[in-house]
Amino acid sequence: MQVDLTKGPVTKNILIFAFPMICGNLLQQLYNVVDTLIVGKFLGERALAAVGSSYTLLTFITSLFLGMCMGCGAVFSIRYGEKAWEHLRENVFTAFVMIGILSLLINGAVFLLLDPIMGLLSVPEDVYWIMREYLLVIFAGILATFLYNFFASLLRAVGNSVTPLVFLGISAVINIVLDLIFVLVCRWGVQGAAAATVIAQWLSGVGSMVYTWRKCPELRPARPQMRIRKAGIRELAGASVLTCMQQSVMNLGILMVQGLVNSFGSVVMAAFAAATKIDSFAYMPLQDFGNAFSTFVAQNYGAGETERIRRGIRASLAMMLVFAVSVSTVVFLSARPLLLLFIHAEETEILSVGMTYLRIVGVFYFGIGGLFMLYGLYRALNRPGMSLVLTFFSLGTRVALAYVLSAIPAIGVPGIWWSVPIGWLLADLVGVSYYFCRRRLLRKR
Repeated sequence: MQVDLTKGPVTKNILIFAFPMICGNLLQQLYNVVDTLIVGKFLGERALAAVGSSYTLLTFITSLFLGMCMGCGAVFSIRYGEKAWEHLRENVFTAFVMIGILSLLINGAVFLLLDPIMGLLSVPEDVYWIMREYLLVIFAGILATFLYNFFASLLRAVGNSVTPLVFLGISAVINIVLDLIFVLVCRWGVQGAAAATVIAQWLSGVGSMVYTWRKCPELRPARPQMRIRKAGIRELAGASVLTCMQQSVMNLGILMVQGLVNSFGSVVMAAFAAATKIDSFAYMPLQDFGNAFSTFVAQNYGAGETERIRRGIRASLAMMLVFAVSVSTVVFLSARPLLLLFIHAEETEILSVGMTYLRIVGVFYFGIGGLFMLYGLYRALNRPGMSLVLTFFSLGTRVALAYVLSAIPAIGVPGIWWSVPIGWLLADLVGVSYYFCRRRLLRKR
C-alpha cells in the first residue's frame, strides 16, 4: 500500500502512513527484547546485564549507517514529491554504494577492535566474557541491518510503509522460535540468543532487497542511472552525513551513560537493561511517528505545498501529545509488572532500581516525542545540521548531569535517570525557538 502524502486529508494520511512504521519498529525491538527476556529468565542476572549492555553498543555502531539511510531517505522523499524519477533512481544507486561501503568498513572495524571497545565501556569482570561471546555472534548481523534499513527507508520515502512491516513481522516470529530452540533446547546460552537474532535480521534484510528490486521497477536503477557523480555524492552527503553524525552523537552519549551505569555494578546494569527495554517500547512509536512526519514534510517540501506543511505540523503535534501522555500514564502505573517480564520477583533490589528509572523518565515522554518531531522536521527541510545541534544540547546535558548528579552521595544513581528528561526538554526549547525565529525561511525552497 503506497500513500501519496502530498494529496488528501492531512491527519488521516499521516496516521495511515505512520501506523505500519510504528508496528514495524516495535517488531524490530523484539529482536533484542526477546533475547533480553529469555536470557534474563533462563540464564540469570549476569547474562541479562551482558545482553543489555551489548544492545547499547550495537545501537551506537549501527547508528553510523542508519543515520545515512535516514538522511538519504529525506532526499528520496523530496525527489518523489517532485516526481523526478530518473534523478531518484540515480540517487538510489549512489546511496546504496556509499552506505554499503561504510557498513563493510564498520563491520570489519568492530571485530578488530572488540576488546578495546569493551574496555572503554568499563564492563565488570563477571560480565565481560559473556558479553564478548554475545557480541562476536551478533556483529554478523550488521550488514543485514544495513540492507533492511536502506530498503525500508527507500520504500517509506515513496509512501510504502506496509512492506517493511511484513518482512519484520516474519523475521520477528522466526527470531522468537529460534531463541527458544537455541537457548532452551540446544543450551547454547547467550550465543544461541545472538544467533537467532542474526538469522532473523538476514531474512528481513535480503527479503526487503529482493522485493524492492522485483516489485518496484520505478525505483530500480537502469544502466544509465548506475553512475556515481560528484554532484550526487555532494547532495546525498549533505543530507545524510549530518544526520549520521546526529545519530552517532546521540548513541555515543547513551554509550557514555552506559559506561557510567556499568561502574555501579551488575545490579544497576541489569535494572538499566530491563528498564530501557520497556523505555524503548514506550517511546519507539514516538520516534516512528517523527520519521513519518518527516516523510510527510519532505514530500510536500518537494511539491512546494507550504500550507500543507503548516497543517501537518499542527495535526502531528496534537497526535504526538495525546499518545505520549497516554503511554506515560501506563508506564508510571505499571512499572513493577512491566519489569517482572524481565526480572524474577525475588530480585527485589533490581526491581527497585528499575522502577525508580521508569517513574522518573516515563513521566516526560512528551519531551522526547517533541524532539523526534523536531529531528524529522529539520531533516525534511534540508537542515540536518539543526538536528545535530539539538542532539548536542540533549545528550551533552544528559551526560554531564549524569556524571555530576550521580557523584553526589545524597542523589546517587537516580541522578543518572533525572539527566534524561532534563536533556530532552532543553533540546525541545532550543528547537522550537529556532523554528519560530526562522519559520518563513525554513519553509522556502
